Amino acid sequence: MGFRSGINERQRRVGEELRRARDAAGLSASEVGEALGVKGPNISHIEAGRIGLTLERLNTWLDLCAIDDPGYRAGLSAMSESSGKGWWTDFKHDVIGRALDLAEAEANSTALDSYETLLIPGLLQTRSYSEVIHGYNERKVEFRHRRQKLLSGEDAPPFRAVIHEAALHMMYGGPTVMRDQLSHLIEVSRLPNVTIQILPFDCTSFASTDTPFMLLRGPHHRLHTVLLEQPHGGSFVGDPESVAKFDQKFDRIRGLALPPLSASTPTSSATYRDSLGLIQHIRYKVQGW
Repeated sequence: MGFRSGINERQRRVGEELRRARDAAGLSASEVGEALGVKGPNISHIEAGRIGLTLERLNTWLDLCAIDDPGYRAGLSAMSESSGKGWWTDFKHDVIGRALDLAEAEANSTALDSYETLLIPGLLQTRSYSEVIHGYNERKVEFRHRRQKLLSGEDAPPFRAVIHEAALHMMYGGPTVMRDQLSHLIEVSRLPNVTIQILPFDCTSFASTDTPFMLLRGPHHRLHTVLLEQPHGGSFVGDPESVAKFDQKFDRIRGLALPPLSASTPTSSATYRDSLGLIQHIRYKVQGW
């Protein structure tokens, strides 16, 4: 049971889930250690993600904690057994660890929900827009656009995005970049798994949060994760109570936002209000710059 040289989010989450299961079962670390045939102090290392478990020991742990939900057990086993390698591995020297963790989590998600306030969501950005955001760092831009293949690939997960109107008015890169970005939002909305809504300036209710976040839905509801964007950097949140709150927040934000953008349905009149109409209006203003 050697120590890992580095701990990624998936490994940390498996340890967190095991600790939660042990606490819920009212078992001490020494009791679990005895059942697994390992020393008690090693249990804390396992729960911190510093040490992995064989599938046999993982199942023993779950049996001991009376975890009998087959979907949850299968999801946790898959996370524990995963090598963590994927296309993102080629970028390990180019982007921060959190970005690699996000790419891996996205690749294993069954659905994605995103709320952004001042930026276009990364999965919906044009290359020119991403270049401005990433200071023209070629590898970071390439990494972001490699992530976007998720939305159009085989078995692409449903992706719902709510974007605050403020993000549409930020002239990152200038009018040409933003005009193309707004047009791209309309085009990408044609994908059957993509739903885009705009939260307008004139919304009269507080949306419950002013913090951007992404809800990554795992193979089981107990394995959902929230990526919370904060001033000091992003952080992953996985405890069920917090995830449930963000799930509720997203539902509320969707309810306050304009109807979904539908590129196949033309705006019926100048006064008809939906996400497509607002984007078209802002794009028209940008063209006049």
